[in-house]
Amino acid sequence: MSRRSALKLGAASLALPAPAIAQADSRPTVTVAVQNISTSNTLEMLREQSNVGTRIFRNYVEPLVDTDWVGDMSLQPGLATAWERIDDRTVEFTLREGVRFHNGDAFTAEDVAFSFGTDRMWGGGAREVPTAVVQGARRLFPGFERIEIVGSHRVRLVNKVPDIVLEGRMARTAAVIANRRAFEAASSWMDWARRPVGTGPYSIAEYRPDQMLTLEAFDEHWQGRPPIRRLRFAEVPEVASRVNMLVSGEAEFASDIPPDQIARIAADPRFEVAGGPINNTRYLVFNKSHPVLANPLIRRAMSHSIDREAIVAALWGGRTSVPRGLQWEFYGDMFLADIEVPKFDPAEARRLLREAGYRGEAIPYRCLNNYYTNQTATAQINVEGWRAIGLNVELQMVENWGQIQSGDKSSRGVHDWSAAAAVNDPSIQMSGTWGRAGAPWQREQYRNEEFGTLADELETSMDRPRRRIVWRRMLEIIEREDPGYVVLHRNANFTAKRRDIAWRASQSFVMDFRGSNWGA
Repeated sequence: MSRRSALKLGAASLALPAPAIAQADSRPTVTVAVQNISTSNTLEMLREQSNVGTRIFRNYVEPLVDTDWVGDMSLQPGLATAWERIDDRTVEFTLREGVRFHNGDAFTAEDVAFSFGTDRMWGGGAREVPTAVVQGARRLFPGFERIEIVGSHRVRLVNKVPDIVLEGRMARTAAVIANRRAFEAASSWMDWARRPVGTGPYSIAEYRPDQMLTLEAFDEHWQGRPPIRRLRFAEVPEVASRVNMLVSGEAEFASDIPPDQIARIAADPRFEVAGGPINNTRYLVFNKSHPVLANPLIRRAMSHSIDREAIVAALWGGRTSVPRGLQWEFYGDMFLADIEVPKFDPAEARRLLREAGYRGEAIPYRCLNNYYTNQTATAQINVEGWRAIGLNVELQMVENWGQIQSGDKSSRGVHDWSAAAAVNDPSIQMSGTWGRAGAPWQREQYRNEEFGTLADELETSMDRPRRRIVWRRMLEIIEREDPGYVVLHRNANFTAKRRDIAWRASQSFVMDFRGSNWGA
């Protein structure tokens, strides 16, 4: 989107049809300027597994188990009012009564069974489901066996194997509950995916991919009337254009603000910047199928030549930090406080390159233009650091995630990624992403048999002391011995907003516009 097109968004939005809401409705229309609405151009959370999808999902669809996004990230009642462990493989959920879908249908146990059934999630049903959806479901719910309907508002989730975080999986974005009648009535899977029917406080009024998502208040929501009449997410890739929309009054919120813009925005008494470090980590991913990166010594050298503290100081103004590997304090007793990322050590990096016999072969680094805050500037710093020790890394700017993964597997080198923790245990994030069912393994981007075996054990073991030992060894392998990635820094998320709006930023990318997070 060009700068001119971004500035036209406000005028274009006036052409939207008027909502069927009484004239006396004094609730506001709120516009949020975002850099991207959906990486898949769909709103179906089984397909849209991304940071930007996380930002919008909770407003129109809901899982059985909610999360205290603006608090301590603890699990909270959602569409389920309570849950009970039956055994290591089974959890029983008591469903909330009096809940309705946006099309007026009552929410029951049948909807939960459908949402986790073959038609929507696993394939093999009446409608063809995209391969990416099925692959994602297998990764996110690796031991899923079935949903048992115990009563009209009671279900049991049965797993094939023990799972210490089974309840937490039901709080994930992909665990939202869908309406069967609307799914079956859609003319195609894509038709459904661009206008799913859920139970959230807002319903989807219109979705224009790469431009605008418009939601309208669902006044029959079980929590009561939402505080906003119409909620719009406008896609505006450039930071300057997002800030201009805020300053001009075209938007009430502007997302993904770089730290160097915070003071300038906050200097205007009309605005403030909310947010800070979140449970998300930025990292670089290696492709072991690339002929140069197949040598772990090269990957280790790349890890030692990144000055993470300089990145945090120069690009983030010290507003975030370098974590202890791909883990968070949020993990509680599974957090390994003595773990550290590979230190910045150019001399050791050069030694590793000599041992590897590196002769200046090119390594491609595919990078999006600021999908992540400060992404391009970070990439440039990293490339200079690699060049300083003698590495020939070619920065290749691309337009979308499809181009990141395009071409033969051996043609891909390094790319940016991030990892989020919404449940306080490493098995969901690490085993699910980097284990045998994860995308890097399936793409032959990263495979390590010992790591894969340990990932399976971490996912199924109920022995807490043993799980700590397994987790430590997994980090040793994937961050030091045979690197699959290199941690950069803990992510921070900053949102500029009107100062007179009482709204709190979350511990993730989620933007919560429910009544509990709006107003005094």
